[in-house]
Amino acid sequence: MAISTHTPAIVEYQVIPVAGRDSMLLNIGGAHAPFFTRNILVLKDSSGNLGVGEAPGGETILHSLEKAKPFIEGQSIGKLRSIVASVSKQGQMADFEDFGKGAWTFELRVNAVAALEAALLDLMGKHLGVPVAELLGEGKQRNRVDVLGYLFFIGDGNATPLDFRQCRTSKGHEWYRMRDKKALTSSSIVELAQAAQDRYGFRDFKLKGGVLAGEDEIEAVTSLSKAFPNARTTIDPNGAWYLEEAIQLCRGMKDVLAYVEDPCGAEQGFSGREILSEFRQATGIPIATNMVATNWREMAHALMLRSIDIPLADPHFWTLSGAVRVSQLCANHGMVWGAHSNNHFDISLAMFAHVGAAAVGEITALDTHWIWQEGDVQLTKKPLEIINGSIEVVDEPGLGVEIDMEAVMQANKLYRSLSSGARDDSKTMQYLINNWSFDAKKPALVR
Repeated sequence: MAISTHTPAIVEYQVIPVAGRDSMLLNIGGAHAPFFTRNILVLKDSSGNLGVGEAPGGETILHSLEKAKPFIEGQSIGKLRSIVASVSKQGQMADFEDFGKGAWTFELRVNAVAALEAALLDLMGKHLGVPVAELLGEGKQRNRVDVLGYLFFIGDGNATPLDFRQCRTSKGHEWYRMRDKKALTSSSIVELAQAAQDRYGFRDFKLKGGVLAGEDEIEAVTSLSKAFPNARTTIDPNGAWYLEEAIQLCRGMKDVLAYVEDPCGAEQGFSGREILSEFRQATGIPIATNMVATNWREMAHALMLRSIDIPLADPHFWTLSGAVRVSQLCANHGMVWGAHSNNHFDISLAMFAHVGAAAVGEITALDTHWIWQEGDVQLTKKPLEIINGSIEVVDEPGLGVEIDMEAVMQANKLYRSLSSGARDDSKTMQYLINNWSFDAKKPALVR
């Protein structure tokens, strides 16, 4: 690694869209396609260091990153904060308006800002010889970050003409076979959890709901809790349940649910924050969210209503520094901090790990989809690992990972072979149910 006594400047700026393989993971928005897409940002500074960042896929984010290039090249990495702030201000209101359109997935410009910040922090950490966690908030708070086993109901990919991966068992562990197998029952969810725990050592589990009838999903998470009595278990139906239904399903479930994520949402003219506040009062179960407190304005209203206990601050949507700021707010208001996840590569895994290491106060095990991608294409030469349910954040400078450009270009080749870079879970779902369409209050298979 090159080290300079002068603050380096950015001399190269490259945005590379990439794709990877996925399982047919089900959620209220439908089903994951055989491939997911991401956008990778690679910066090179005048001392020869590379800085990397990862963002969700899609044309909006890709074009936002590409448009930022002329404003970034030639800038000193010492201007990290002003660079990020100037890019962040561009299109800020448009992002807020996009959130209100009711679509299931979003491509927001702030995702581009987060990738840029990550790459700049990576460069700054390498220049100073410190990990990114030391450059966030109050610095590195912990050396290990707990992550949870993120479980899904899985559709039958063989029932479609789509190119779902076929039981890739190259590494020999049962998990790699199980994650491609249809799983729509309580027993199959428990089997998935057993394989995931054996492979990664998880102590906590989360089940993505919004797929089956509420009673069936509660049965599944109850079976999960019984199979792992020492684990903290939770469920996330993405607001699929009505308030009355959610209360009936969850009342008296404190021994099963350590917390529940977005059990219900907006209805009858009331906002999701108001509805969750009523649910919280009726059940006494702590509430996590990635749906009703996704920016500072929403967070302020959630605090006034005392509607949530665990904000899930995904660094891709809050930026890395913003996610750590959320942890500071949580510490000041007696809340617990966590992080939301979507499908991602190993660069994002490093971003999550450093944010988790820098978060102050009490944190819950972080979400990560990495177990659904791990073992396939990796974009760094030695990815961080999940061992005993946690990721070690060592004192390697920057994000602590080295990008593998050959692997990145192979993933770019796969991306270019796809017809569209945008995510559309409803399109995949239509192979299972004719004319299927998204309904915020109907679980995916309840039609």
